[in-house]
Parts: sequence; C-alpha cells; structure tokens
Amino acid sequence: MNWLILVIAGLFEVAFASCLAKVRETSGNEMYYWFTGFLVSLTISMLLLIKATHTLPIGTAYAVWTGIGAVGTVLMGIFFFKDPVSFWRIFFIITLIGSVIGLKAVSH
Repeated sequence: MNWLILVIAGLFEVAFASCLAKVRETSGNEMYYWFTGFLVSLTISMLLLIKATHTLPIGTAYAVWTGIGAVGTVLMGIFFFKDPVSFWRIFFIITLIGSVIGLKAVSH
C-alpha cells in the first residue's frame, strides 16, 4: 500500500512542478490560482511522502519520489510546455525509469 502512496506522492510532485511552470507564464489572478495549486500539490505530495516513509526506507522512497517527479515533469514539459525532444533526453528518461524500477525491485 505504501508503494501506491509513494507513486501518488510522486504524481503530486509532477503537479506542483507543473503549477510552478504555469505561475511563471501567467499574471494577475490566474497566477495566484496556479500558485494555490502549487501549494496544495506540494503539501499533499510531502504528506504522502511522509506517510510512505513510515514503512519504506527513506533513501529508496525519496529516490523513487524524485524519479517519478523528474520523469513526469520532463514529460509534462515535452507535451504541454513545448520543451525540446532529443534522443539523449529520451534515453536518460528511460534510464531514470529503469533506475526507479530497480530500486523498487531490490527494496523490501
């Protein structure tokens, strides 16, 4: 169950990073809405990460959480924020995914 909580926490990390990108792109009231989304997502992500670390090793949980956040944020950037796509970006995203899966596989 805590692995599922950790994955959800990682998805909220993607959400807070995406909201942060939108804060940078907007102004006025819209900026404050995205900033509120950032704060809510950040809080939920951190609380779920804390919950997951009650039974998972902190080093593994943190690495998986940041890995999910990094991969998800890069993909959000590519699909929604027009970040560049190259062979090496895709290659390293795949190696990062492999590393996260490997950490999960060797953790008890």
